[in-house]
Amino acid sequence: MSLSLDQPLWLLLLPLALLPWRRPGGLPVIHGALALLPPDPVGQAIALGLRVLGSVAIAALVLALAGLRQPERVVQRVGRGAEIVLLLDRSASMDQGFNSRAAGGSGGLSAEGGGRGRAKSRVAREVLSEFVAQRSGDRFGLVAFSSVPMPVLDFTGRTAAVQAAIAAGGVGRGLGETDIGQAVQAALDYFDERRFGGARIVLLVSDGGDHLEPAVRERITQRMRRNRVSLYWLYLRSTGSPGLVAEGGDAEAASNVPEVFLHRFFSTLGPQYRAYEVGDPAALQRAVADVARQADLPSSFDETLPPRRLDGLCLALALGAGLLLWGAQCLQRARWA
Repeated sequence: MSLSLDQPLWLLLLPLALLPWRRPGGLPVIHGALALLPPDPVGQAIALGLRVLGSVAIAALVLALAGLRQPERVVQRVGRGAEIVLLLDRSASMDQGFNSRAAGGSGGLSAEGGGRGRAKSRVAREVLSEFVAQRSGDRFGLVAFSSVPMPVLDFTGRTAAVQAAIAAGGVGRGLGETDIGQAVQAALDYFDERRFGGARIVLLVSDGGDHLEPAVRERITQRMRRNRVSLYWLYLRSTGSPGLVAEGGDAEAASNVPEVFLHRFFSTLGPQYRAYEVGDPAALQRAVADVARQADLPSSFDETLPPRRLDGLCLALALGAGLLLWGAQCLQRARWA
């Protein structure tokens, strides 16, 4: 275990810990009868122990003054779960309410009058909060996006931190533009140069799509396959949208709709992609079930632990040694009183 010091100059006082080992001053008392005394191993052990306690008390005080601490460290954890990046749309359209079709049903989307008039961004935060609460074994990161991606939270297994990051997405209003291509790549950045330890998922929550350039589509495809990342899209259907799958005679015309175009591109990823229209409450349950099936697998990951201060432990050790010395002195005085 590596240790560090905040103020190492205090270690110049560490030689004071040798004071209990100095010989008593003055001339030794010489008496012929002393040679007749039997050996006293118990007394010698007690004397040795008292000297050790004195050295420990002084050294612990010096280390406390020097600010002894355990630096930030990375430990490997083994458990069950997945690494999931929540990709949350914060565009202006997310501040609008659901239509009647998207608002019906149950499962968290239909409270307060069926959800009519509730902002999609608010519903998205509720969905994500419920999802995170059910996945205590997973590690989450969060990226919000509109015209540019905004990394909010790095991977963590601390549910309270993830819930706070999700709630922070409700501050302010969204912007007018959306760049999902940059957002997906920002989410994939979380997995670059990271040791593979289990299921990896990007959970996209958005009410719109994007026409991605061929170069962007190629980069996303290569990075997802190289890092073995799965993409789940919880699509919040807006009023007038043809949905993600256009059928019949409108299929060709609907191919120009951004969300239809984006869904067709993501579909080329094969098994790495799943899409759900969150306007249907049952779709949300299917999405959660699918993520659960992928996430409930053995996984290993590296966790960064914050620095840990040890000066309090040093002070407690010094206090304990001092109390023992004080108790020994009180017993000695009572014996000779």
